[in-house]
Amino acid sequence: MARVHHPGLDGHPEHELVSSLLPEGLGSVFSFDLAGGPDVVETFIDSLELFALVANIGDVRSLVVHPATTTHSRLDEKGRADAGIDLTTIRLSIGVEDPDDLRADLAQALQAGARATAAATEAPAPH
Repeated sequence: MARVHHPGLDGHPEHELVSSLLPEGLGSVFSFDLAGGPDVVETFIDSLELFALVANIGDVRSLVVHPATTTHSRLDEKGRADAGIDLTTIRLSIGVEDPDDLRADLAQALQAGARATAAATEAPAPH
């Protein structure tokens, strides 16, 4: 993972505001940028077993969204950048599944993405 986007994190630009407005905690929707470039996105999402791939968020199930190809697909590169969306940005909405199961699912999908990245960098150059 290259970066996590959540207003509950100290470094987030809205952290103080959100903490004062929601002192009992924040919601379970957040996003992050995958390390390894855009090619790892498909491997990561395809490797998830518990998260449903959807174009919306807000369900009792855990959901995964790739904003660059769904919710923000009509924006050009500058528009996505202005919205904080990279080609590697993944958005998650955490549902009612067991947290340990969700963590394990995310861990195995991140490992699959890392393996795909490593394989791509180790591939011999075409002659």
